Amino acid sequence: MTKAATFAPLREPNFRWYFASRFVNLVGGTMASVALAFGVLQISDSPSALGIVLAANSVPLVLFLLAGGVLADRFGRILVIQAGNVLAGISQLTIAALLLGGHAEVWQLAALAAVIGTAQAMSMPALSSLMPALVPRRELQQANVLVSMLRGALTVVGPSVAGVIVVTAGPGWAIAVDGASYLVAAALLLGVRIPPAERSGEQPGVIEELREGWDFFRSTTWLWAVVLAFLLINMIHSGALSTLGPVLAKGGEIGERGWGMLLSAEAIGLLVTTMLMLWIPLRRPLLVGMLGISVEGVLLVALGVELPLPALLGFAVLSGMGVELFSLGWNLAMQEHVPEDMLSRAYSYDSLGSFVAIPVGQLLFGPLGAAFGVAEVILLAGIAYVVIALLTLLSRSVRTLERAETETVRHAAP
Repeated sequence: MTKAATFAPLREPNFRWYFASRFVNLVGGTMASVALAFGVLQISDSPSALGIVLAANSVPLVLFLLAGGVLADRFGRILVIQAGNVLAGISQLTIAALLLGGHAEVWQLAALAAVIGTAQAMSMPALSSLMPALVPRRELQQANVLVSMLRGALTVVGPSVAGVIVVTAGPGWAIAVDGASYLVAAALLLGVRIPPAERSGEQPGVIEELREGWDFFRSTTWLWAVVLAFLLINMIHSGALSTLGPVLAKGGEIGERGWGMLLSAEAIGLLVTTMLMLWIPLRRPLLVGMLGISVEGVLLVALGVELPLPALLGFAVLSGMGVELFSLGWNLAMQEHVPEDMLSRAYSYDSLGSFVAIPVGQLLFGPLGAAFGVAEVILLAGIAYVVIALLTLLSRSVRTLERAETETVRHAAP
């Protein structure tokens, strides 16, 4: 693949504006997760308190995802993304003000996290399904990889910077950056010009559109098989890594800075993989993706046995590589094998199934860690993670799904 072909998506004006918007949004977003976790732990040392705030974000995210898919199809993806960004940005700035002013309480952070979750539910299906409208189909892999490379580069720096800011100035400042980035990202999307989709004849109602999306979802085996696996994988990830991980770090030898370094190391793996995938075509996206995602379970096992930080950083790099392989493979499978007029709804059902158990993990793993030991619970969760990921490959439709090679017209779904 030539250098010109590698960066061809950047010749598209719509993709350039979208790329700039994602850059700004990710500048703050890569610091936000670290800052929020330690912001909650600044108020309360309880693992359950952090789980409550994270679950408050996840519950509305799950409840309103299907509505987000319908909103994207009805009102346009760009408008829906902008509205979600503005709502999330204002909420994050409010969290930052409460933390910086020393008036924050757990219930306040939980309430604002719920608003942010609602905003994310509005915009997530639209954001996920936007790429085919920005670039020609033959450039989808390059476009997805360029965005992943951007995310990886910023994630290398963001968590470590957030760790330093948390220690020196407090988590509120990092969250304030994230809030401002949402608003700027919304403004940059004004440059994206996508013609509205043509919807001939009498338009179906919301329930009918949801039913059409469900019929497509349940009849596509590779789609529901992977989503079913991620129902459990994301529950484990949210409970073992996102909830218990910072608790293990703060109470052990890793520390806040070490936790930020660990997340940055994972991002290095992601970045290395994105650079490789600019040149290497991905032929079996789901086979490679599910093998890749299983490596994150190995990272959890390494955390559970409490390996030294240098060893954990190595496993984090490998985990990031695996996560990126799955992310790219999944997006290519969706964008090439799901009809354009069904894509937002397919992504909304994907997100609903993948995220529905996240609050369970966030609420469950805190008490489990307190009862049985944080490291012990993380270790068993890592083993279960690997087993679930590999079991998905028993499905032939997952193992054998190939790339769509030719530049064909994306037909409407029946």
